[in-house]
Amino acid sequence: MSFFEIIDPAFGKFVLGNAPVKQIATGFDWVEGPVWFGDLNCLLFSDIPNNRIMRWIPGVGTSVFREPSNFSNGHTRDRQGRLVSCEHGGRRVTRTEFDGSITVIADSYEGKRLNSPNDVIVASDGAIWFTDPHYGIATDYEGHRSEQELHCNVYRVDPSGTMQAVLTDFNCPNGLAFSPDEKKLYVADTGRMHSGDPQHIRVFSVGENWRLSGGEVFHVISPGCADGMRLDTDGNLWSSAADGVHCIAPDGHVMGKILVPETVSNLCFGGRGKHRLFITATTSVYAISLNRSGTL
Repeated sequence: MSFFEIIDPAFGKFVLGNAPVKQIATGFDWVEGPVWFGDLNCLLFSDIPNNRIMRWIPGVGTSVFREPSNFSNGHTRDRQGRLVSCEHGGRRVTRTEFDGSITVIADSYEGKRLNSPNDVIVASDGAIWFTDPHYGIATDYEGHRSEQELHCNVYRVDPSGTMQAVLTDFNCPNGLAFSPDEKKLYVADTGRMHSGDPQHIRVFSVGENWRLSGGEVFHVISPGCADGMRLDTDGNLWSSAADGVHCIAPDGHVMGKILVPETVSNLCFGGRGKHRLFITATTSVYAISLNRSGTL
């Protein structure tokens, strides 16, 4: 069985012929938001409809990390190693402190409630960037059906707590990721539910004081769409897709695919050398070792 589709011969150097795509956990409804904790040797991920965050430990298995989780979706770690989470149910972004207490990073903007924060990253200056589409308030499946008060924007919360809507021209921004040098920001637009909106990845140049410019379409995933994505240390973008994970070169062409038997929602790098790709896909979590190292 082949686990790869090599389109650009260079992709052949990224994959290992004897490294399989392994299902490491299953039995969920819709998994999302994987984040690796190397110091604790575990992967956390969201089982959104079941309102819980799960924990997987190599050689041990899967257990519940937090339940209820306010229908948490995307997660990351800040520069101090703390868990930062997007909560559909709470319509907020939170940080879990080392003592287990919860700090609210953002839950409103200009006096209006956020929609349902989806994905989150932390820049080198400590600022938290997150997307706020409407998916968690559009139905009761991944949150609570509620009135939408704000447009679906991308926000930045600087270390002082000041919050700014940095991108306001998306239909539904979803996954986001910086290039290794933080000179580019990639943001996926997956469109409003049942709308037929365009689905694509856009790329922005990051200038002085984190000002963004550009915003042209970088790539269109097919089949499926770009939900979650991460970059490796050479600036190649690894994106979710309907048939697995697609590896996209910095110039926007597809280099190859990792084939997964379920629709992929998100991914992250982790493991001993950040060379293992963890993949959340519908009801299961998969992992594969690569000849590649990832970034946060």
